[in-house]
Amino acid sequence: MAIFDWAGKQPWAEPMRRCGQDAQWHAEGDVWTHTGMVYEQVTRLAEYPALSRLEQVILLFVALLHDAGKPATTVLDAETGRTRSPKHSLVGAGMAREILRELGCDLPTREHIVNLVRYHGRPPYLLDSRRDPEQEVIRLSCLLSNRLLYLFALADTRGRHTAEMARAEDPLHLWRDTAVEHGCLAGMYPFANDQARFLFHREELTSLHYTPHEEYRCTVTMMSGLPGAGKDTWLARERKGLSVVSLDAVREELDVSSTDNQGQVIQAAREQCRERLRVHRDFAFNATNLTALMRKRWIDLFADYHARVEIVYVEPPIATILRQNKEREAAVPESVIRRLIDKIEVPTLAEAHALRLVG
Repeated sequence: MAIFDWAGKQPWAEPMRRCGQDAQWHAEGDVWTHTGMVYEQVTRLAEYPALSRLEQVILLFVALLHDAGKPATTVLDAETGRTRSPKHSLVGAGMAREILRELGCDLPTREHIVNLVRYHGRPPYLLDSRRDPEQEVIRLSCLLSNRLLYLFALADTRGRHTAEMARAEDPLHLWRDTAVEHGCLAGMYPFANDQARFLFHREELTSLHYTPHEEYRCTVTMMSGLPGAGKDTWLARERKGLSVVSLDAVREELDVSSTDNQGQVIQAAREQCRERLRVHRDFAFNATNLTALMRKRWIDLFADYHARVEIVYVEPPIATILRQNKEREAAVPESVIRRLIDKIEVPTLAEAHALRLVG
């Protein structure tokens, strides 16, 4: 229980102790009590001893952080008199990223835990999904391990006192069985190729059995990361000689500050991208690209020209980013960078043909 004892002393644990829960789902009481019960249930899973130590630690941290967002989201329903915590998993995922970043957790492991926290509540409601159940399981296989998600859902269900039968374990076993049937319990669904996965997540794949041609006209390397993260340095080292469309360079050319209206900058950068796409020329698109929506707007453009898109996300320690930013000719105010940190949505394989996380 060493990890749990450590967690109990952290500043984010106290709000969980003070946060009550709906008695119909959590008769055991506050969020921290439930957290401790889930943590213990993780260690009692029949599969737990056979897991690697890394997998064990991942599950333990998911147990600690899966409901960390409840104190900030719990509200009392005036009509029913019951408490609820809308979007607590989304808030919890952001908290998990910040906590694990401060602990120095490596980038892939951190994001795996973040995604498990974000989607920990999905397995019990597989049949209620707006998507086809099979597609829901396949979609998440690109973000996390369905096996670990299933095992955590078991622990989460067992780590509570409730009279409700709606959260029985049968739906969880259905999630596992669906993942097994489609070959994505322990790993990502075996798409026919990268283009099939790309089209699937864009909801443009007509059938999982269809194998689309991978006749890319060029490759676009989309850089993503905070100002000062080292995107230029990575490109100079790993993509030497590659043509680059840079928002910073466009701003300099147009004499537009980063705090000014960016409409003219975006328009000019899109035209520079089109010029390269029209002649099927490989290039890098270098900007912060910190949110999925921001990236999608550019990826839509690249996809219209049948380009292969690889995303490279660069995130060294925050202290390194702040230091490197100060050394830049056009340094961004530290207050701006700290605000941007809260907006980061780390790219996933659901967005592009390839993904590289650079810590």
